[in-house]
Amino acid sequence: MKTLKYIFSLSLILIVFINCTEDDNDLSFIDNVVAPSNVSALFQITQDNTGLVTITPNAESAVSYNITLGDGASPISVKQGASAQHVYAEGDYTVNIEALGMTGLKTSVSKDITVSFKAPENLMVTIENDPALSKQVNVTATADFAMSYDVYFGEAGNDTPVTGNIGEVVSYTYQEAGTYTIRVVAMGGAIETTEFSQEFEVTAILQPITNATTPPRRDSGDVISIYSDAYSSLSGVDFYPNWGQSTTYTQIDVDGNNIIQYGNLNYEGVDFGSTVDASGMTFLHIDVWTADLAALEIYPISSSTGEKAVLKNLVADQWVSFDIPLSDFTDQGLSMADIFQFKFVGSPYAADGFGTIFLDNIYFYKPSSIPTAPIAKAPTPTAPQANVTSIFSNAYTNVALSEVNPNWGQSTTLSTVAIQGDDTWLYENLNYSGIVTDYGNPTNLTGKTFVHFDYFTPDATSLGLKLVNTGYGDGDPLKEDIEFVSSITAGTWVSVDIPLSNYSTDISGITQLVIESSSAKVYIDNLYFYTNGDGSAPTVAAPSPTNAAGSVVSLFSDSFTNINLSEVNPNWGQSTTLSTITINGNNIWKYEAMNYTGIVTDYGNPTNLAGFKFVHIDYFTPDATTLGLKLVNTSYGDGDPLKEDIELVSNLTRGTWVSVDIPLANYSTDVSAITQLVFESSGATVYIDNLYFHN
Repeated sequence: MKTLKYIFSLSLILIVFINCTEDDNDLSFIDNVVAPSNVSALFQITQDNTGLVTITPNAESAVSYNITLGDGASPISVKQGASAQHVYAEGDYTVNIEALGMTGLKTSVSKDITVSFKAPENLMVTIENDPALSKQVNVTATADFAMSYDVYFGEAGNDTPVTGNIGEVVSYTYQEAGTYTIRVVAMGGAIETTEFSQEFEVTAILQPITNATTPPRRDSGDVISIYSDAYSSLSGVDFYPNWGQSTTYTQIDVDGNNIIQYGNLNYEGVDFGSTVDASGMTFLHIDVWTADLAALEIYPISSSTGEKAVLKNLVADQWVSFDIPLSDFTDQGLSMADIFQFKFVGSPYAADGFGTIFLDNIYFYKPSSIPTAPIAKAPTPTAPQANVTSIFSNAYTNVALSEVNPNWGQSTTLSTVAIQGDDTWLYENLNYSGIVTDYGNPTNLTGKTFVHFDYFTPDATSLGLKLVNTGYGDGDPLKEDIEFVSSITAGTWVSVDIPLSNYSTDISGITQLVIESSSAKVYIDNLYFYTNGDGSAPTVAAPSPTNAAGSVVSLFSDSFTNINLSEVNPNWGQSTTLSTITINGNNIWKYEAMNYTGIVTDYGNPTNLAGFKFVHIDYFTPDATTLGLKLVNTSYGDGDPLKEDIELVSNLTRGTWVSVDIPLANYSTDVSAITQLVFESSGATVYIDNLYFHN
């Protein structure tokens, strides 16, 4: 019956559109239709001892409702926006509201009601200022023999009550803070009602309780940060120099993030302590929150050309982000090459000071040099199909999925894009997104040892994968657990292999996967679970790189033409031994007893890596506890930070191939003339492949 009903619903849609032009015959919207959500209903009873109840259902994405009345009477159907009426005898009832979407998808909720011809008794009222919304008051009323209640909030010019079901919250936002008389009238089926009133002080929230949007990831050369926890900011900045101002200064913390607070603002300066050349930047960014100021004048100050301002209007009780083109200042004659101070002035100006502003994320920037989208597909997996349970990959046969990015209230949008012919998921504004396998036939991952996925992001600051077994109840550690990527690398494909032993989830019945991030843009490919033997040695080759050959400098990889190396594992007193092994025709370096080992390119002709962004390696180890790669420019003397620097791999994963891409910006080494590379480890066995530099 359900199948026939669904087909009939779609048939009606097709009939409606049958006479449309060809351009209008687009039913792709059906793919995006979701089940109704936030289903509720308002129950109101007449105060005349008749038991007449009016039921007004509501939901998002609903077109109609089936109401099961709970007293044995036939269900009632109503359209969206309409109400149903029913006469009840005295008693307690459970009413079910079934909301139907346009394609027949359904969502139901139930509500217990009491029908009584007694006046409400034991009225208890709770009145509270909302902790997150300024000047919003929340009221909750409970009473015996009551079904609904009216709240008169006492604001002049508004005598209309707000009605709610007994026991549920009613909210109202005042125009101004102050003291008001709030009156609550509880109603049942009796003519008599019961009332309560109270003088209540409505408060405004005078400081932010959430943070401004986290700034995107940027290369260090693309940003000059004056104040932000998101970037490395200038040192020695004085945020409260003595300029004779009335303004007060403090720094507050909101969820671990620092924010500047300037109170009683007439004007306020910020002294960098030295000049900053921002002429290569394009914008000035600043986030501002206020409860009481209309506008803010923002002055960068140049040591040679003085100060110039722009005026920005503010919005009360919310963060406002400004990205001000520097041309707004330079067109007024201001030099951006020697900025050494800021000045902020409240508008309209009050000589004795007025109002408070909160500032965060003050920085100059230019468009990011981090790529916003991949130009090459993700590396090609090498694990055999027999060892894999694949969720999404063109390299394997995938399990059937019931839902992808279902409507769970997330901000995330999802599309599938083709990169070099390879299907890739593109998540945008990703806070979280679900993947449902099959509730009726959970996916058994017993015997699998790792979950793998490849990601590319220009701006994520966090990325996690949750595994869910809905056979367990909320709070049970066997139900769900999430693992986060330890360190996000932006602007390149990154392969992630997480041991399933890290999860507390019972993996014998996985029904959901959830990807979580920082409202970022994230590409995902090759999401699969696999086993890799006993983990003592690789049984397959490392993933095959997909970078264009002309865009890399390769030292060791069968995928590219490698540069000539003068020495590999030269005798520098190390314990390390090196051999080359072959797996599936692919050459791999096998280091044993590795404490350190060198690679010499060419002392007479150093390798110029200027302009490259990453160094890539694939490693496999059964036992290493540390692994680092040092880059050396021997034209500098010992102790000079430009000579050499080492980066350690964070959170080593053992027993599988792991791909690592280290930003060259992390190194202090002058990479314009590299003559040596040095691997360092813990006396372990380490297999290395695909050692190359790329963008």
